[in-house]
Amino acid sequence: MLVEINPENIDFRKIEQIVHSLKKGNIIIFPTDSVYNVGCDLYNKKALQDLAKFKNVKLNKARFSIICSNLSDIANYVKPIDRPTFKLLKHNLPGAFTFILNATTEVQKIFDSNRKEIGIRIPDNEILKIITLELGNPLATTSLHDEEDEILDYFTDPNEMYQRYENQVAIVVDGGFGNLNPSTVVDCTEGDAKIIRQGAGNLDL
Repeated sequence: MLVEINPENIDFRKIEQIVHSLKKGNIIIFPTDSVYNVGCDLYNKKALQDLAKFKNVKLNKARFSIICSNLSDIANYVKPIDRPTFKLLKHNLPGAFTFILNATTEVQKIFDSNRKEIGIRIPDNEILKIITLELGNPLATTSLHDEEDEILDYFTDPNEMYQRYENQVAIVVDGGFGNLNPSTVVDCTEGDAKIIRQGAGNLDL
């Protein structure tokens, strides 16, 4: 199903439809402030397994990130962070960043893995912010494209995405054309922030 949402005038009935689908354990494609992502309810195990299958990996090997609605949501998933790292996150989020932080045992339990790190995202996208708030917990997510893929029309045009993936996902959320640049990935696991992929976000130190 293709669900079109105007970010300037959000239809909450459509948000409810999307959240209902997520709670049922479906995976969806949605806009962020960088490229379109695919994701699911973080606390639905079947959905997580389906998301891993979509990306052709086993769940315990998947490197999914977590989309939170605000900074206060991250405490369950990351170990206590120092003041400079907190200030860095506060200055740059919401924004087109994935911050790699040291993960709690909750992350290991969710993903059936021994993951020591987790990518945290708080995109500057009103549609996604409201979906996450209404869901009541974060989303597990990954970019729709793979690292080695060239980002073509079907990664930026929601109609093309729908034609390509309609049999694999429940909903494609059309929030307008996506960006060509993925999020900037910043590793904060060892104290000092280190950019490991420059993308759409310009880090404010």
